[in-house]
Amino acid sequence: MSRKQRSDFRPHEIVPQPRHAPEEYEPKPGEMDLDTTYKQNFGSYQVQPVAIVRPRERRQVKKGKLDTVPTYKDDYRAWDIQKSELYKPEQTYYPPTVKFGNSTTFQDDYVPQETQPRQNFKPSNVAKRPTVPFHGDTSHRLDYVAHQLEPKFARPKEVYRPSPRPFEDLTTHRCAFRGLFGETAKTCRPAHARVAQDARFEGSTEFRESFQPWEIRPPEAKSAQEYVPPAGAMQLHSTSRLDYVPYQAPRVAPLRPVSQRRKDKFPFRGRSTTQEDFPAWESSRRGPIKKQQQIPNPSGKFDGLSTFRSHYVPHEPVPTQSCKPLNAAFQSSSPFDDVTMYSTEYTPKQQEVCPASYPSPPGYVFETTNSRGHKFFRKITPAVEAS
Repeated sequence: MSRKQRSDFRPHEIVPQPRHAPEEYEPKPGEMDLDTTYKQNFGSYQVQPVAIVRPRERRQVKKGKLDTVPTYKDDYRAWDIQKSELYKPEQTYYPPTVKFGNSTTFQDDYVPQETQPRQNFKPSNVAKRPTVPFHGDTSHRLDYVAHQLEPKFARPKEVYRPSPRPFEDLTTHRCAFRGLFGETAKTCRPAHARVAQDARFEGSTEFRESFQPWEIRPPEAKSAQEYVPPAGAMQLHSTSRLDYVPYQAPRVAPLRPVSQRRKDKFPFRGRSTTQEDFPAWESSRRGPIKKQQQIPNPSGKFDGLSTFRSHYVPHEPVPTQSCKPLNAAFQSSSPFDDVTMYSTEYTPKQQEVCPASYPSPPGYVFETTNSRGHKFFRKITPAVEAS
């Protein structure tokens, strides 16, 4: 124990903690009212017995003597079963007469053998130096045989030859389509009625014509019920005020010990154990750590000549030749040849009249008209004469 703790610590008497003694229960005078809110508000009424919904049990009474032999006893016949022989081997174990006299299964079956160390197949980690000098030959150099390449086959370019047949400008639509003569489609657009600038706007819309205003009754104002104060004086007594009895509680004494401070006449020194054992050291601020300069500073005067200026050799630049063609129009003395493939190979044909333009197409027979007004014609197949 340190000197400081011995001087400051003073033993004190331990006083047991006072406990609160519960008050004795005193029953209230008078009889207890056993009425509840349920008994006051609930009115009993006579209850009739509920009628049974299930049908009455109809017992079937059979006349005659009851046969008490069940089906199991009537159909079942006991067999004469002989007792099977046991296939369990006879017990050959005999308890030993000596303590730990019997040997274990491991001792009976295990035959100790001499262990032999395995042969190590790991190659030695010592590099073998070749005795023959390196000649630089590889398997590719020894086995590779150079072959003469055959000349590449060049396919001759085909010369364009125009088709001797005349060019037909008919498409699949023109060949397969057969127009039908029908009525002209009628426009569904309404007639445009021009409105004059001085015409007056009527102000009638579809919304105004379909939705006519109707009279709406004003909402009825609900009269507030007049407040009627209850008769008699109001009792401000609550259950807590009626049942609670105040009592004077004693003040709890503090559990901390009484301070026994010494009254010293000499002045306070202001010294502690830490100040006596750990005196302050004289400290000075440490300067920055600088790395020693390896390159010495120049001693002479700077002449203004750098390494680039002393080693650089200037060269005369050579301008790059432009490969862009001249922007001049090509002029030729020969006349312009305006002959194209279309003008040389196109053969004009006679334009046929569409059969749909006729009221009755030649070569077709009228069949029927559908619901939309389209007329259907059937092509007349010429009859083949028998030879």
